[in-house]
Amino acid sequence: MTFVQLIDCKTSRFDEMNRLLDTWVEQTKGKRTATHALVAKDRSDASHLIEIVEFPSYEEAMRNSNLPETDRIFQDMVALCDEMPTFTDLEVVRDEQLNRKVAREYFEDLGRTPVDRLLERLTDDYVDHDPANPRDTGLRAAREEVLGWRRAFDFSMRVDAQTAEDDTVCTRWTFTGRHKGDFLGIPATRQEVAMTGMTWHRFRGGMICEAWWQYDRAGLLEQLGVLGR
Repeated sequence: MTFVQLIDCKTSRFDEMNRLLDTWVEQTKGKRTATHALVAKDRSDASHLIEIVEFPSYEEAMRNSNLPETDRIFQDMVALCDEMPTFTDLEVVRDEQLNRKVAREYFEDLGRTPVDRLLERLTDDYVDHDPANPRDTGLRAAREEVLGWRRAFDFSMRVDAQTAEDDTVCTRWTFTGRHKGDFLGIPATRQEVAMTGMTWHRFRGGMICEAWWQYDRAGLLEQLGVLGR
């Protein structure tokens, strides 16, 4: 179970504290078990800092605490604080990365959900970047693109992996389907096909406002008998 340690401290020496944390990252490289660290400053009290450090489990957190480098950094941290920092140990019982959830649902619904409901996840000023299109396109074009794929294939999308940073989610996916209708002038072949790709989605207010697509279109055409003959 994911474990989080919350460190609450007060210091008037923020720049020194920041450099100290950089030192800890450098000195524990290849040995630390922490997977994510976040430092936040209280808007109403600039001397009040909270650091949140995430670990895969409590046991991994204890391994990290037992590193000699961690102990030395802790002593230096105490010296920079106006008072003794407090530590809160938290077992994570719910972890929802909401943008990742929306992106996953978008792909899982791409081949089956009514298109108007599907596109409710996109903003009105949505912009689509697709190497198959000569120009960036908007919401109306995205709707026609989805309908075009549905006319050409009975398909589903499998999410293979996701990563998120700030307002962007990157999804690696696999498309599988059967060619049932015209696709780029190619009549229906009834061929079962598969294609892999990656999409970067940018979010605003919990909705997708921009997307960048990369996928193996040449591999798909080869499966349809157009390339590689």
